Amino acid sequence: MKRMLNNHSGFTLIESMISAVVLATGLLALAGMQHISLSRNVSANEYTRVANLAADIIERIEYNRRNVLDYDGITVTSTQACTVAITKVMANGDCTQWRTLLLNSGLTGVRGTITAQLIDPAPSINPVTMNRTLVTVTISWTYKQHGEAQGQNNSVQFQTKVSPE
Repeated sequence: MKRMLNNHSGFTLIESMISAVVLATGLLALAGMQHISLSRNVSANEYTRVANLAADIIERIEYNRRNVLDYDGITVTSTQACTVAITKVMANGDCTQWRTLLLNSGLTGVRGTITAQLIDPAPSINPVTMNRTLVTVTISWTYKQHGEAQGQNNSVQFQTKVSPE
């Protein structure tokens, strides 16, 4: 008499269900990482725009390096025009153009401030400082996520030293 072998090849229902649970868990983890990736991408985009805006005004200040102290105290917001005296024509023009760039940047609640101060108030006594000026550009804005302002305030500060010609 021949004996019949009982070979079962293939998956059972339990094995299929376990593999479906593992696959679903992996897909849920992937969806969670997609959300994090998207929010980090938006954040990186905003930081890139801020860095470009700061570089723009710093280049303008370096071009007008003889009058670098004219830029001290500039504050720009969506409701406030440039705070530079009219007699400082080039600084006022740079401030107005920078304000336009800030307002058109797409950043929510953007605010820019500039401070310029001599590193050494008495450079004739201490020639090592070479009459350089420390320029600080601060840009603040409200973080946006998925097109809606989330209320998280960000602020980035850029500093450079400007030497006279």
